[in-house]
Amino acid sequence: MNLNNCWRYLVYPPVDIDDDALLTHFAGKWVVVTGASSGIGEKLALRLIGVKAKLYLMARNEQKLKTLCDIAKARGTEAHYIAIDLRDRAQLDELCRDLPHRLPCLSYLFCNAGKSIHRTISDSIDRLHDFDRTMDLNYRSLVALSLALMPSLRNAGGRIVYTSSVSTLHPSFPGWSAYHASKCAANVWCTTAQREYKTLKVKVQIAYMPLVHTPMADATPRYKRMPAYSADEAACILLRLAMSKKLIYRPWWAWGMGI
Repeated sequence: MNLNNCWRYLVYPPVDIDDDALLTHFAGKWVVVTGASSGIGEKLALRLIGVKAKLYLMARNEQKLKTLCDIAKARGTEAHYIAIDLRDRAQLDELCRDLPHRLPCLSYLFCNAGKSIHRTISDSIDRLHDFDRTMDLNYRSLVALSLALMPSLRNAGGRIVYTSSVSTLHPSFPGWSAYHASKCAANVWCTTAQREYKTLKVKVQIAYMPLVHTPMADATPRYKRMPAYSADEAACILLRLAMSKKLIYRPWWAWGMGI
């Protein structure tokens, strides 16, 4: 094993998952996945299809969502989708009114949809919409869906699993104000909900994910060249967290950072 591979193995140790455990936790249960048409969300959906979870998928790419639902139905499990831009408040409000009727009993809500943006504050003077769009997707959609689906989650003793970023535990870096502000807002909402929802038998879990090679992350050229988890490995991390008693996941090397 060369030095680069050793370093990658140390920082990003292999992630495995037990299929029997997945079947026990997810088979026949309703699961919502946002951001399901690409990256981590798509791999998460495929893993859940493999263990016959019942899926409700959300993303913007309707063709990808339809393909995933076709795969699920071919494998004998139920799957539905809605093609939606979760940044659109009117669309999201309509969805939140409809969801509790469609899903009266929900075991897992994976809030995985996210928007990354790298732009300095001085270059954002005429771009307030960058902050609005990032906050609407990374923070507001999490809160809106969690509130709308709370009765459904309570009925099943369910879980909210939020995909955050380990970078929110680091000191602030120039250029990431919109992204980190939105993710940190979501982190604080989740840690508060962890305490408040405990009495309702609903668990809220946060995955402080390290770098993952996805179309969103790889849009930043220097990230594309760096060692990282694959989207499938990241999906395994989320599933392992969802099956565990832990409230958070963070890489071993990040335990001295942040909260």
